[in-house]
Amino acid sequence: MNFLRKQLYNPIAIGLAVLLLIAALFGFLWILVPPPPKTIEMATGFPTGLYHQFGERLKTVLAKEGVTLDLKSTGGTIDNLALLSDPKSGIDFAMVQGGVADISKYPDLVSIAGMFYEPIWIWYREPAFKTDGGRLSVLGRLKGKRVSLGNVGSGTLALSNALLQVSGISESDLQAEKLKPDEGLAKLRSGELDAVFIVAAAEAPILEKFYAIPGVRLMSFEQADAYTRNLPYLSKVNIPRGVLSIAHDLPRQDIQVLAPMATLVGRSNISPALVTLLLGDSYDILKSYSRLQKPGEFPSGAGLDFPLHVDADIYLKDGPSFLHRYLPFWTAVWVGRFVKVVIPLLVILVPLFTYIPAAKNFILRLKLSKVYEELKILEKNASNPALREKNSKELEAIEKRVANMKVAKMDAKELYDLKAHVGDTRNRLNRML
Repeated sequence: MNFLRKQLYNPIAIGLAVLLLIAALFGFLWILVPPPPKTIEMATGFPTGLYHQFGERLKTVLAKEGVTLDLKSTGGTIDNLALLSDPKSGIDFAMVQGGVADISKYPDLVSIAGMFYEPIWIWYREPAFKTDGGRLSVLGRLKGKRVSLGNVGSGTLALSNALLQVSGISESDLQAEKLKPDEGLAKLRSGELDAVFIVAAAEAPILEKFYAIPGVRLMSFEQADAYTRNLPYLSKVNIPRGVLSIAHDLPRQDIQVLAPMATLVGRSNISPALVTLLLGDSYDILKSYSRLQKPGEFPSGAGLDFPLHVDADIYLKDGPSFLHRYLPFWTAVWVGRFVKVVIPLLVILVPLFTYIPAAKNFILRLKLSKVYEELKILEKNASNPALREKNSKELEAIEKRVANMKVAKMDAKELYDLKAHVGDTRNRLNRML
């Protein structure tokens, strides 16, 4: 305690304490602004689907920025949401089909952006609909037919069920099966199925496998506008003749399909810098990604199930920040972190600068007070004959210290007052000899 009490009068100790406090505050704020991770994991879907294909392209672009993206193949949207909502899964992002999630069950998830339309295609065998002229145009005609609605855990199954429910059709009205895309494809080719529901972007590799099946066509939703009114997360998309395959003339006429939006979803605590990176790279990928989108339509912040991440909203409206616009990603990250730490420090320290004169005066008074405290003790012991020699030596030490003291010109009066008081104490000691 005596040591600490002595340091209260030591300007150097006080200065070191202030520097240590600033350093500790800087370190604390630095920890509160963590850098984005260099390795992230994203749940996609089947390896043959466009979710996975999009993930592969994003992986390649992110690698150039020093970020490793690991992809996890899954059964689809439902599986992706389960993984993303599980903190132990290690999944940071996932591709999710619009309209599938009950967002009340996932309060900690946010949308990064809508990436592309993902139409629901209904492939059907013409011979199965001979009474309708070989055409399927309304879902009610599927009653009694052998139909694959999509595999368990997929967004296809969830959307198929939603469409059937709105259409007043239950699974019991169909000979329904829940098959993966490749399984449904095989059974449609062999004639074991009459129709297959599949949700995929126009460029999804799985669609190409349907082209070679003889006698199959794509359903055109003649009631598309009615469905979009009942299921607002769906959009009506016009598909020109031959846009899927000019060689196979698919579709064979202009059709209209229903399309939810494929959305990149993440946890709400995602690093803002990572949001900027993902959106910036997605813009480059999506410039020529889908034949169904308009130029500049994606990434999009409209029509999303989950709330849009606040930094994603800013980016989609205003573009990248100044730092990310002109600096490499990691340089912008570290400069941004430094700025976020320094600004709070300045908010704290700048007002303190106005107290520097008062602090300087306080430190001077501490130095002088220590001497006056010692003089007080000497005067108290001056009348004790046993302490005369000790008092004399201590006073000599004080006189040397005071003689070597340096103060600003404005504080010269206080120093000379102290010297005068030291002289008075010397006179009192001399009179006692």
